[in-house]
Amino acid sequence: MQLWALYWHLRTLSDQPMVISGIGLMRFMPVILLSLIAGVAADRFDRRKMAILTQIMLGVVALLLGLATSLGVMSLWLIFCLVIMQSVAVAFDGPARQALIPSLISRENLANAYSLNSIASKVGGILGPAICGVVIAFWGLQWAYWINAISYLAVIVALIAMGDIRTVLEKKTFELRETFNDIQEGIAFIKNSPIIFSVMILDFLGTFFSSANTLLPFVAMDILHIGPIQYGWLSASQAIGTLIIGLYLSQRTKLPRQGLLISISVVMFGLATILFGISTSFWLTMLALILIGAFDGLSSIIRNTVRQVLTPDTMRGRMMSITQIFFKGGPQLGEVESGLVAQLLGVPFAIISGGVGCVLAAWAVAKKFPQLWSFYGDEILEDTSSSK
Repeated sequence: MQLWALYWHLRTLSDQPMVISGIGLMRFMPVILLSLIAGVAADRFDRRKMAILTQIMLGVVALLLGLATSLGVMSLWLIFCLVIMQSVAVAFDGPARQALIPSLISRENLANAYSLNSIASKVGGILGPAICGVVIAFWGLQWAYWINAISYLAVIVALIAMGDIRTVLEKKTFELRETFNDIQEGIAFIKNSPIIFSVMILDFLGTFFSSANTLLPFVAMDILHIGPIQYGWLSASQAIGTLIIGLYLSQRTKLPRQGLLISISVVMFGLATILFGISTSFWLTMLALILIGAFDGLSSIIRNTVRQVLTPDTMRGRMMSITQIFFKGGPQLGEVESGLVAQLLGVPFAIISGGVGCVLAAWAVAKKFPQLWSFYGDEILEDTSSSK
């Protein structure tokens, strides 16, 4: 809700589309610059306490956004500064919170947990923009920020209610030399783990080539010739697809041939993107976006599960910080790529070529890493059982 409020707020302050690119850059750079350090911190310090601190910081940013808006002193530069603060918190929050999840539940139930996590995220993705519009229309822009600030209390209370959680952390001082050594250890671990490394590459390339949401306003207005209500439905379509697959996977206790499923889901993700690019019908476009969301959801749930269970607890924060660079870097750089191609060769070509690139990327990764294609998933449970 806050993100959509920010976009709306930027438009009220400026009619230049470059401000949207600016806010994207402000959100992107701190994550890229700080993620590796944040991963080391997540492996050194109490992850639950780190998450509490980052949530407090995010809540304070929301409060400041609401306060500045209420007082009428908001400016572009103030928004950019507050978004940078928010992104710094996000950079440290992601590795700590994601690395905490495997400590809460058994490994065999991890896929179910990530499915439920995906459901929660996508329900928010469907309801957030709709609620934001109603709040802005009836209460004013500042209330979108106030409500978001209040919502952080629920997250902080939930983290406190977890109590002490047993995790295996590296007991070291946070010195510069040791920090760099730990970052190198994390990178070396990823490079020497072909399954995790190949999954990360798939994550990056898939999101880089298929950034469909970026061009959706142009598709709605210039190709489908529809209004804002229909555009709202299309905006929610990917989240609907991910929600459906998340509900299904949350009830599955075992997923066979996980490496094959990841590869196929990325290929189908690319094919659905091609369908989105060639469609000139509202309903076909909506179907394509639902399929994009479903296959992206399937891939991301399995990827999260595989990465977590193949990573030792002492390395999990650093692994998640490197992963964070991949899954945040792909979409952001993909938006730049798709925008440039659309400007030069047209919107349909940009979308279709992105889908083709996604399919080719999946084929290239499967050929480069045959271990992924043959990875079944039972290896994880067998290793876990033998270590008990």
